[in-house]
Parts: sequence; structure tokens; C-alpha cells
Amino acid sequence: MAVIALEGMHFYAYHGVYEEEKRIGGEYIVDVSLDVDVTQAALSDDLQRTVNYETVHLICETAMRKSSNLIENVAERIALQLKHQFGFIREMTIRIRKKNPPLGGQVDYAMVEVDGNFQKSCGRCGRPMLCYGDRSCWCMDAPVKDAARESLKLQYGDRCLCRDCLLFFAG
Repeated sequence: MAVIALEGMHFYAYHGVYEEEKRIGGEYIVDVSLDVDVTQAALSDDLQRTVNYETVHLICETAMRKSSNLIENVAERIALQLKHQFGFIREMTIRIRKKNPPLGGQVDYAMVEVDGNFQKSCGRCGRPMLCYGDRSCWCMDAPVKDAARESLKLQYGDRCLCRDCLLFFAG
């Protein structure tokens, strides 16, 4: 296990609920921290088996370019893109600081931090697994018929099943 982080990424962007913020823009600082298993990358010395810093920066830069009313929205966009890009993130923290927010007084920054913990255990066999719990999760593409999914939902509730258990029910 390792933490891979990019801290202090600076962007000039156009986020905010006021027209002035969207027109003039402001300074933002983004921090990303990812908890990943780097064992295979360390043994193979292969960039494809770990988190590429350039890709993380590009994801953040792209998300910052799209104007939003709320930096919460921007943080969630970054998190979703990171989950799509790197399917082996166990935990993540995205922090966005908006410098000098227009609050009528001196404030260094406003901050939003979103966290995600994707380590779960299979509801059927108990094996550890990663589950993103949204439409980006691998299980959405599992070849399980709708009727079987409904039956699994009744039997296991909101507990996710690992790939092997889902494939067992796929037949």
C-alpha cells in the first residue's frame, strides 16, 4: 500500500455562483491523495501499473476548465474521472481551495474536501474487493440478467458481490 499525492496544483478558473466570479475568475489550489497498491508497479518498474502524475494533473486541469457554480461539483468530477482512469484506487481525498472568496471580508480561502473509501468485502464470500458504488463500477458490466440482479438485491441488499460471485450467478 502507498499514498500517491499531488499537492498544491495551482489553477486559474471561473467557478462561483456570482456572475463576477464566472467572468473574472480566481485562483484555486487542488490537492489529490490516492491510496493504492503499488506492489506490482514497484516490482516491474512499469508506469502502467501505478498512478501517472501527469494523468492526475490533466484530469484536474480539465475539470477546473469547466465552469461550475460550486467547487463541490468540480471535486466530484475529479473523483469520478480518477476512478474511471485508475480502477485500483482504494481510497482518495480531493481538496479544492478557492483563494480570496468574495465574502465581504478578508478570507484566505474557502475549501471543499471529498473523500472516498472503496475497500469492501464481498457480501457472499467475504473476500476483500474494490467497489466504486456508482455507474463507473466494473459490476455494472457483469453479464447478470435483470431478474437475477433483482434477486441478488433482495438477498444481499446493498452489499456488493465480487467478480467471481457475480459470475457464478450469471451462469
